[in-house]
Amino acid sequence: MMNEQENIQDENVEQNETVQEEQVELSKEEQLENQLEESIDKYKRLVAEFDNYKKRTSRERMELIQNAGQGVIKNLLPILDDFDRALLSMETAEDVVAVKEGVELVNNKFRKLLESEGLKEMDVQGQPFDADFQEAITAIPAPSEDLKNKVIDVVEKGYFLNDKVIRFAKVVIGQ
Repeated sequence: MMNEQENIQDENVEQNETVQEEQVELSKEEQLENQLEESIDKYKRLVAEFDNYKKRTSRERMELIQNAGQGVIKNLLPILDDFDRALLSMETAEDVVAVKEGVELVNNKFRKLLESEGLKEMDVQGQPFDADFQEAITAIPAPSEDLKNKVIDVVEKGYFLNDKVIRFAKVVIGQ
């Protein structure tokens, strides 16, 4: 009987150990499932956050592009007003010299504003021809030997904006 009881106890202990092992395995499985769910949740949140970031930066870029010239245009408005006043005064002006001086003042004001925004005029007259900054429209016989392959005439001025060519100078070169 004692042996029987010991066998029953041994079986019970083995069953308990088996049940405990199954519970440990289940809890490991549950832990792994929980970790997987957490990882999936983090991934979904990260993807959503990145998508929101892309949309926000795209929207900001579009606003920047649309409003990029706003500051320059705002600075041009007083010059536009000056031109309007000059045109008005031309209609009734009898002194041409005064009108000419007024237009020159407006022109100087306009050029100073453009220079302050980074615009710089190319000085190519008499310089050697450089295809990186100039576009040769035609070539004519050079009036003197020292003007060969140099700019003789500027048909259209070239401009830099912050040291980048925004318009090439159209020139006539000597051959």
